[in-house]
Amino acid sequence: MNDNALASLGGTGRVALGGLAQRLVQDGLVDEAGMQDAIVRAKEKRISLVTHIVASNLATARDIAISASNEFGVPLLDLDAVPPDLDAVRLVSEKLMQKHRVLPLMRRGKRLFLAVADPTNLHALDEIRFQTSMSIEFVVVEDDKLQMAVGKAIEQADVAMPSLSDDDIDLENLEVTGGDDEAGAETQGRDDVEDAPIVRFVNKILLDAIRKGASDVHFEPYEKIFRIRTRIDGVLKEVALPPVQLAVKIVARLKVMARLDIAERRVPQDGRIKMRLSKTRAIDFRVSTCPTLFGEKVVTRILDPSSAMLGIDALGYEPFQRELYLKTLGRPQGMILVTGPTGSGKTVSLYTGLSILNNEDCNISTAEDPAEINLPGINQVNVNPKVGLTFAAALRAFLRQDPDVIMVGEIRDLETAEIAIKAAQTGHLVLSTLHTNDAPQTLTRLVDMGVKPYAIATSVSLIIAQRLARKLCNNCKQSIDIPAEALRKEGFEPADIEAGIKVHRAVGCSQCTDGYKGRVGIYQVMPVTETIGRIIMEGGGAMHIAEQAAKDGVWNLRRSGLQKVKDGATSLEEINSVTID
Repeated sequence: MNDNALASLGGTGRVALGGLAQRLVQDGLVDEAGMQDAIVRAKEKRISLVTHIVASNLATARDIAISASNEFGVPLLDLDAVPPDLDAVRLVSEKLMQKHRVLPLMRRGKRLFLAVADPTNLHALDEIRFQTSMSIEFVVVEDDKLQMAVGKAIEQADVAMPSLSDDDIDLENLEVTGGDDEAGAETQGRDDVEDAPIVRFVNKILLDAIRKGASDVHFEPYEKIFRIRTRIDGVLKEVALPPVQLAVKIVARLKVMARLDIAERRVPQDGRIKMRLSKTRAIDFRVSTCPTLFGEKVVTRILDPSSAMLGIDALGYEPFQRELYLKTLGRPQGMILVTGPTGSGKTVSLYTGLSILNNEDCNISTAEDPAEINLPGINQVNVNPKVGLTFAAALRAFLRQDPDVIMVGEIRDLETAEIAIKAAQTGHLVLSTLHTNDAPQTLTRLVDMGVKPYAIATSVSLIIAQRLARKLCNNCKQSIDIPAEALRKEGFEPADIEAGIKVHRAVGCSQCTDGYKGRVGIYQVMPVTETIGRIIMEGGGAMHIAEQAAKDGVWNLRRSGLQKVKDGATSLEEINSVTID
């Protein structure tokens, strides 16, 4: 939020409106009370005022852009009609573009034209002018389009691999480093596996997976074929069938990259690969090998640090769910548990919370197996049971390190659970995960592990159960008519059915995969109230807790999914595949 547009807080606690905020009120886009609240909320979330107003549906990005253009005499531009010049994009660092939400469009001599949503952001102008030594001119664009355009332009300009041709990236000499295994890699046979064709092929597969936004790459040997699949938006797709004779060499190359023992093929191994795409962007891969009937299967999990920087507004929480999460994050003590199956986005939810808390006056320590996303400012520990560094041992060490916030990758046993709960009861905020189907079952799972019900009721503050659903492609999705009786059976509220629900289906086009593009979170956010705490202490089961949560207004996963269908974010078929009716 730009300080030039707003005066400081007065004695009444109100903000004197100025600049763009004042103009939006004058134009009737946002009332004064709503603007006062928006200013406070945007400052709390550390996002721009315009982004908060658009995300909160107080005004459309288009209307804000028109008002800003009229108020400050800055040209209004449609980003869909004018693609940015990638040479201009490369003039400004990725950090500045993301920090200030600006996009260089073109360069004319010593003038650089920037697309902005808020032309009062003079701090951005000063920093970019200093970095580029050029005069800066603004054009106003819509905030939602700008957000997508910045990420796309950075990927195109920085990574520069739209087709992965030989001219785009030197696949053979791409900078690749292994993990931090002190034992290092076995060098025996390395000359046999690092021949140029294999190196180039493996690099191309990994780079192509990054470009397509895949989360995992599977290298699978069978008796007569060797199959490579990538998981995109939660669905596996076959991408290559190299000759089965190359299976051993491809697997060996991956093991060399991850600093694993290429001579050991009888037991599973785990490692990491770091692939540096440019001076400013690197991608980590978590590598796992497993011996099968016809050779070793290798799965690489793509760990992109930018996924933790999306911001809480991009994760798909309903407004009241988001407020509950932020409110609990603001407490000095207690425990937040995130639950769901593997691949449901638990890590991103936790790291989004840690990113909000990550500042110079907060000491944050995490114990993970392994640490998937590297965040500067957070003390991250990889547990290593072989040497006695378990989750419980790491937690004990953290408690002697003057912590404010502790994150445990997963509560797997009673010892870890008890230490985490004691930490939550003694003035620390603890975040962790469990593998359960929904929020009420999480509480009974802790009881089954042996944790005393009283300790659970007095320490656990919030439970978030989540799933990931594929998002419909905005370019090709189509609305369909579904009978009211069918909608009622699916679980839609009668009032919503009477008001008219527009349900969309996946179609498919050149810009998506089978009608879907990206994923959105579906959440059950359940605060542990006094009533729920009493049910736990009285020995109540998950069903009793769920009934009370529903009375308290907590949405279950099904209802949250149906809301995404109502919003047009996903299809009914997709919600039926990830939630239970």
